[in-house]
Formats: sequence, structure tokens, C-alpha cells
Amino acid sequence: MTANVPDTPATDRNPLTRLSLAQLRTRTSLKWQAYPSDVLPLWVAEMDVLPAEPIAAALQQAIARGDTGYPAGARDYARALADFASRRWGWDGLEVTRTAIVPDVMLGIVEVLRVVSAPGDGVVVNSPVYPPFYAFTEHAGRPVTEARLDEAGRIDPDALEQAFRTAGAGGRGVVYLLCNPHNPTGTVHTREELSAVAALARRYRVRVIADEIHAPLVLPGAEFTPYLSVPGAEDAFSVISASKAWNLAGLKAALAVAGPESAADLAAIPEEVSHGPSHLGVLAHTVALAEGEPWLDALLAGLDANRALLGRLLAEHLPQVGYRPPEGTYLAWLDCRTLSDDTDGDGPGTVRELAGPARFFLDHARVALSSGHVFGTGGAGHVRLNFATSPDLLTAAVTRMGTAVAGR
Repeated sequence: MTANVPDTPATDRNPLTRLSLAQLRTRTSLKWQAYPSDVLPLWVAEMDVLPAEPIAAALQQAIARGDTGYPAGARDYARALADFASRRWGWDGLEVTRTAIVPDVMLGIVEVLRVVSAPGDGVVVNSPVYPPFYAFTEHAGRPVTEARLDEAGRIDPDALEQAFRTAGAGGRGVVYLLCNPHNPTGTVHTREELSAVAALARRYRVRVIADEIHAPLVLPGAEFTPYLSVPGAEDAFSVISASKAWNLAGLKAALAVAGPESAADLAAIPEEVSHGPSHLGVLAHTVALAEGEPWLDALLAGLDANRALLGRLLAEHLPQVGYRPPEGTYLAWLDCRTLSDDTDGDGPGTVRELAGPARFFLDHARVALSSGHVFGTGGAGHVRLNFATSPDLLTAAVTRMGTAVAGR
């Protein structure tokens, strides 16, 4: 099947229009190597962009001077994050002394989980949610209890309270993994919603770990609130990274941030955890936060345009598919349950597992999407689509999908 995507990149400021399909096909990362060359990959959370110029320059200079040793600069990274949080979110409460460098967000979450809970304690998640929330926590010996998001994709306080009770039955400790902005729905939780979460967590003595990796990727119409900035969250943690917003997943580095009542827990994270990030990763993330905002603003404008384009394309080619434009991230959660009566799995699985509509679109449209069932309860019959690509590639992919459904 031909891609029907122009092979000449555009020259405007939008980072999503700078690379042709032919250039993207030369990439060796997971997104572009997992499937045959006739497949358009809109699945894993990599963006089809070149690095922001300050990041590329910093990495090139480091290579030129042979600066490829063991990691340092964690304090610089933390200071850059604190300054970014102040500028971007009006939050001045991020204390550099209450941060720790960790390899990446999920490994950071697991290390925090190990110091604030014991094996057998419960972990609450809002399903459907990022699949590693299940795998990493269960591998750490902490069983998962789901609190389903409501029909609008938002936190349901009653479901959350019931999950806290269920997870804590028999006197077990409970940790709540909060995803904000939420993956896969793109929901950005409001200050009021997060304040309600903090009040519930206090009432039930639940420790909260907020995955805020998509925090810089809030789109027009929504506003990001750092969880640690709400009253009652003083004993919580945030784990955050520049990796998603600046496409740095291959350059490992993240920060665990403790609330003022959690400093002792942060100090209990083993020192060897700090050996996990790469030196180039720390450099890249620091520069991204300190100098990468103009590039980020151009990216957000491009993502906003793609978000609207996706809505128009679905209305034209796949009107049966449910689509709620995400408030943040570059991920669209598509409800394909009207396309088939088939189920697509019975619970969380690995990211590469495909069934139901995701399997159909791969086999018949040659478009790779993430299968909904791996995101837990509520995911069956859905797919997650990554729209951080060029408008031409996005158009070609949805057109293929519509043609495949029409030809069933």
C-alpha cells in the first residue's frame, strides 16, 4: 500500500512539518522499526520532529569535546525545572533540595513506590491508563485496584474513594498513581479535581505519586496544575521529565520531586538509582527546560492544529468513531466500539499486543495504533492514536483507516 504522503518537508516553524516520510523511514528507533515499511506508525509516544535547536547544539558540543562520561548536573536539571514551573505554571514551590535524579519517570515511580509502601500494599490507578502502571507496580509486588474514569474521561471521586477502601482492605497501605495529563485520554485534571483528590488521599492515608511527564504538553483551552501545588498534597510526589515534550525518550533522565512532608522518603531512595540517567540525557533535559520554550510553543501550535485536523478527518472518513479532543498530550483516545462486536482482550497487556480495532487497522489499513485493551478496564474497543506527526501523514493514515472500514 502506498503512503500517499509528500516526500518533501515543509519549511515553516511547525516542528511537525520539518521531516518527510522518506527521512522518517531512516530512523532506527522503535516507532519506525517495529512494523514493515508499508505501515504508517501512529502508536508509541515518539514525535516525528527534529530536536529543538538548543538541545541539538548542546549535544553536538558535548560530543565534540568528548563529554560522554558519567552523569552530573542533577542540580542544574532541577533548577531548570523549578524555573520552568515558575514561568509556565506560576508555581514557585518546587524546591531543588527536594528533588532526586532518576533514570526515567516509570523507574522513578517504582523507586518512590518502594520507599512509601511495602510488598502487598495496594496501588490505585484510573483506568484506562498507561499500561506500565500495571506491569511495573505488579512486578514490584503491589497489586493494582482500578478506579474507572467517568464517561467524560475525568476522575470520578466516588469510584476513587471506593478504590481507596478496596485497596486498603485489611489494613494494607495504599498508593495512588495519578496520571496528569492523563494517558491515553488526554484529560488535564483541574485544580478543583486535584484538590478533591488530595482531600480523599488525606482522609484515607493514601500516598500519591503523580506522573506529570506530559505536563508541558497542555493544549489551548486547558491549564496544567502541578499536583504538589494543591492544598493537602504536601506528602505526595511528582515524577517528571522533559522527555515527552521535547522527544528525548532515548536520552534518559527524570526527576522525582517531593512535597515538604516527603523529604525523608525522598532521601531513602538508594544512591545507586542516580546512576541510571545518562550524562547526555541530563544535559539535554536541562537545556530543553531552560532554552526550549520557543520550540515548545511552536510544537503546541502544531499539535493544536493536528488535534482539529484529526476531528475533521474522523468526521469525514470514520464518523462512527467516537473522538473527544484531548486537552493535553499528543494522544487521541478513539472509541471504535461501534465498528465491531468483537472484544479486544481481557485485561492489561504489553504495549505491543494488538487485538480488535487496532489489529483490524494494522491488517487492513496498514496503520499501526495502540490497542485499547492494554490500558486496562474500559480500554476494550478503543485505540490510541499518536497525532504528533505531519498533517500529510495524519491525513493519509485516517484516510486509509476509513477506506478499510468502508471496504469490510
